[in-house]
Amino acid sequence: MSDLPAPTRADGLRRLNAFAPRMGRHYAAGRNTDPGPGARRDVSLLSAHVRHRLLLEGELVGTALAHHGPVAAEKFIQEVFWRSYWKGFLQLRPAMWADYRARVAEAQDALLTQGGRRRAVEQAMAGATGIACFDAWARELVETGWLHNHARMWFASIWIFTLRLPWPLGAEFFRHHLKDADAASNTLSWRWVAGIQTPGKHYLARAENIARHTEGRFDPREQLDEDAAPLDEPPPPSARPLPPAEPLPEGPVALLLHEEDLHPESLPPLRVAALAALAPAPRAEAAQAFTQAALQDGLARASARFGLGGHMLPPGAIAEWAASSGARAVLAPEPAIGETADTLEALRQPLAAQGITLHRWRRPWDAACWPLARRGFFPFRENIPRLIAELSPTPP
Repeated sequence: MSDLPAPTRADGLRRLNAFAPRMGRHYAAGRNTDPGPGARRDVSLLSAHVRHRLLLEGELVGTALAHHGPVAAEKFIQEVFWRSYWKGFLQLRPAMWADYRARVAEAQDALLTQGGRRRAVEQAMAGATGIACFDAWARELVETGWLHNHARMWFASIWIFTLRLPWPLGAEFFRHHLKDADAASNTLSWRWVAGIQTPGKHYLARAENIARHTEGRFDPREQLDEDAAPLDEPPPPSARPLPPAEPLPEGPVALLLHEEDLHPESLPPLRVAALAALAPAPRAEAAQAFTQAALQDGLARASARFGLGGHMLPPGAIAEWAASSGARAVLAPEPAIGETADTLEALRQPLAAQGITLHRWRRPWDAACWPLARRGFFPFRENIPRLIAELSPTPP
């Protein structure tokens, strides 16, 4: 059923090269159309590779520019920058992530005493609502760990406005199952559909739009609420300044990879005394299998670069591993706000108890993009030509 590339950098590069000719006018014209699994021509299918940085954002942008130039590839390039914008937006507003996690826990607790709503949520997750398109997308998500972006928008809209289910539970359903789910893109996209990310502007799934952009595979006429009002919830908080990047430590380091950044080839020059990868938190089967394999692939490439063996370790084993390395510092690529960032922050105290400091290296791409996400995407978008000139993205 799945036509997704394998969770390795090598297979991501193969797909990138194969899709490069379609990054221009084909992508612009066809990116909103989903002909279904096995028939997708005009989307890259590389979102999980970029999310885990098996491929870098700059490699995708550089490939698009090399094949099509900035005008013809404008839509594809913008979509790559959307992920950086979302990450920057949440990075400047970390309280939104804590609020989301609290809202999910609250909604899950409420289901314990709300039998009718619990059954409705379970039916939606199982693809048993009777709305054929929604049910097919729910099953595809669970089976493959991926959905077309337009299907994600339709799904979220139907969940919120037709089924009247709590949006945090839908967002968590996505985060649990999607191979490419990151805290920022997932949380903020659901908020956008609900009309609370850009207050008053929501996204309503319409039967005509679904029929047209699924090429007639689905037509949910008279099944959708196409007149629902946006949710009435507080708007996003004001942006805080981006905390300064942490300096690289002196001397040898224990290098800790994690699922947010698996491109050790582009790390700065380091004296690496030990190598490990942080085991991911449990998720659904397809997402977990992809993440585990991606981590193994990243570890293998890091081992080749630094001449060291490496293992995947749970958070509770990191302090002992670092202490046994003889290094006085652990270095990890800086993750954006989310579960991995929370886990790394929780490691500071046990590492400090061993006399070891934790350092997070911020990529130049993030350092350039994140501070610009203070308002909506359109002001951010105006900076894309300058960001391209500054970052000089090139094909791999």
